[in-house]
Amino acid sequence: MGKYVELTAATFEDTVKEGVTLVDFWAPWCGPCRMIAPVIEELAEDYEGKATIAKVNTDEEQDIAVKFGIRSIPTVMIFKNGEVVDQMIGAASKQAFEEKINAHL
Repeated sequence: MGKYVELTAATFEDTVKEGVTLVDFWAPWCGPCRMIAPVIEELAEDYEGKATIAKVNTDEEQDIAVKFGIRSIPTVMIFKNGEVVDQMIGAASKQAFEEKINAHL
C-alpha cells in the first residue's frame, strides 16, 4: 500500500533528486491542507512506483518552506530530478494534481 513520505530537512534533497515528486507543503492548523490530505494519500497509492508523493509540515520544517518561498499553504510543488517544474497554491481536485503529475512522468 502506497504511503506518502514525510520530508524533513535531512531527507528532502535525497527524496526529490530523482524522478517525479509531488510535495505538499502543509500545517496541522490549515483547513484547506486537511481538506486535501485524503487526496494526497490516494495519490500516494495511485502513483506508487511511478512518482513519489511527499508532505512537508511547514511548522516543523520552516527552513524548507523558506528555501522554496512558501507564503501560503497548501502549496503543492512538483519536482523532476531535483528541479521545481510546477506549482499549485491552494486546495485543488485530485484530477488537477493528477494532470500536473502526469505531465512530467
